[in-house]
Amino acid sequence: MRIGLMGYGVVASYGHVPAILHTPGLELTGVFDPSGARIEALKKDTGLEIGTTVESEFWDKQYDAIVVASPVAFHVPNARAAIARGYPVLCEKPLTLTESDSRELIDFAKANGVPVAVGFVYRFSPISQTIKTWVDEGKIGEVRAIRVVYLWDLHGEWEESSAGEWVKSPRWRDRMLEGGPMVDCGVHGIDLARFWSGSEILAGLGHGAWVSNYDAPDTMHLHLDHECGLSSTIEMSFTFGHTCKNVPPIFQYHLVGTGGVIRYQRDGWHLECHSGNESILGPSSGEKNFDGMYVAFHEALSKGDFSTLPLAEDGLIATKWARDATDRVIETRQQRLNLSK
Repeated sequence: MRIGLMGYGVVASYGHVPAILHTPGLELTGVFDPSGARIEALKKDTGLEIGTTVESEFWDKQYDAIVVASPVAFHVPNARAAIARGYPVLCEKPLTLTESDSRELIDFAKANGVPVAVGFVYRFSPISQTIKTWVDEGKIGEVRAIRVVYLWDLHGEWEESSAGEWVKSPRWRDRMLEGGPMVDCGVHGIDLARFWSGSEILAGLGHGAWVSNYDAPDTMHLHLDHECGLSSTIEMSFTFGHTCKNVPPIFQYHLVGTGGVIRYQRDGWHLECHSGNESILGPSSGEKNFDGMYVAFHEALSKGDFSTLPLAEDGLIATKWARDATDRVIETRQQRLNLSK
């Protein structure tokens, strides 16, 4: 399967490209990025001379599918260009920055009969897959509460330049301008709550805190009510320890059921399930699994069946709840600031 990649940034360099190269049956055939420096980095990283800064040259090649790993502002035009050519798409999260853009892209894909999957790579880790199996087997009874926690510094708000000066980190700045931690990382937690429970979201309420000076909160909680009676909480931060020398991030999953609990924590990659009858230790692994996602992507392409992948509709749902909650939190804060003047 010939894969074309649009965007060779940080996530593509450590995640998408190595996974494509590792997956039997996939061949990285072409890469487009408007930055010459990134194309040079691709050549240095992989030894492949398949990159171009000219989009028309990228489309001169033939593909079986396109991976969109460009910045989120380019997801729609990149994905539309692939869909218009009849290529299935695997798009990085968030699918788009607005519900209307996501719906437009989904409608365009349906009109052209092209499947679009979303890179919710957390679904494919052994941790997440084991949790899904335990829930489906009823190991902890009916799930009543899910908590996903990811508190970190996004590699720091500030970074040292080549001249030895401390400057704003472009990655930190851009992700805050795009909506902050709930829109960027929280969509994974929202997707996992739906994936594990199999239950849709009915209502959501967000709360935010501001350490840095952006419109979006840099720390945020989102409380979601699901159709099955489940309550899920997604807690995300980009400022946890961002001014500290040595503070490890906190990453945890908690699931509470009528018959037991499931707990995962990054410290030691420790996964466990406890009920009245038994205690089980799960596999140790990281939370992401690009290799697993691309094995599933290859299988979907081979069979023409994308039902095992998170689809564009899943991306729309996650982004909708993350974006709506963030926007309401920003609006509430602004109203309070106006009243205090």
